[in-house]
Amino acid sequence: MNSTVFTDSVEIPAIRNDAKRTIKDSVFRNLFSQKEYLLQLYQTLHPEDKNVTKADFEYVTLQNIMINADYNDLGFLIGNRLMILVEAQSTWCVNIIVRCVMYLAQTWKDYFIRTKQSVYSTTTLSFPEPELYVVYTGDDVIEKKVIRFSEEFFNGRQVAVEAMVRVITGSNDDDILSQYIVFAKIVDTQRKRYPGDSRRAVTEAIRICKNRNILKNYLEEREKEVVDIMVTLYSQEEAVEQYVISKQFESEIKSAVQSCRDFGKTVTEAISYLMKRFEFSEARSQKEVEKYWNL
Repeated sequence: MNSTVFTDSVEIPAIRNDAKRTIKDSVFRNLFSQKEYLLQLYQTLHPEDKNVTKADFEYVTLQNIMINADYNDLGFLIGNRLMILVEAQSTWCVNIIVRCVMYLAQTWKDYFIRTKQSVYSTTTLSFPEPELYVVYTGDDVIEKKVIRFSEEFFNGRQVAVEAMVRVITGSNDDDILSQYIVFAKIVDTQRKRYPGDSRRAVTEAIRICKNRNILKNYLEEREKEVVDIMVTLYSQEEAVEQYVISKQFESEIKSAVQSCRDFGKTVTEAISYLMKRFEFSEARSQKEVEKYWNL
């Protein structure tokens, strides 16, 4: 059963545990949870490795059902490599490097536990070589193909911790990562075309992608699942946006009431002011004044 969270002035859907998992199971994660597409991804990054098969991969993607917890979008082991890929959407920010380092640290911790190794032992630890990637699907032009912790945060000075993250923004090729980036951009375009109608936007994006042979097999196999994942994600984003807008509006009302009080206005004058400024009814204005007058 759906539940509802009530605040002082706004009501937004509560996120159920299963909804949290759905949100976090983004299309990116869902796509590469299938080893045939994971193999294509790996071969895009390491075309020199000709002999790898689907059976060689082991997923180590961080799992956490808490909506606010850190998690990486994709992590897997292949031979002596530990590969972590993070999807970055909308506005570009170099803080993604710190996220990658945090994900790597947690993944290493899990790996040591699983392989029964102790960081306190005198025996040298054995673990795979890490590779960090960010897959950027936004509109900003990112010139750098590699970003480094020291360069972005410490002007290139040598510091105690260093990390190198490769940036993937797509190419003119039809490899699986480039196809995914094009898919994400088409979805964004359709959302702008159909504001407030996420299902139509996603459905239209899928139609366009299939016609252009972008992730065609995946979308044909899992179209309903992809629609459900994305509509759930966007519905939650829209709910949060509306919540923020409502909280800002409440703050504005509170400020207006307290300004009337502080400048010596009477309660009646404050009610009249709210009626004019916010086009409230007298009853609504009286309720707001009573709520904030003595705070």
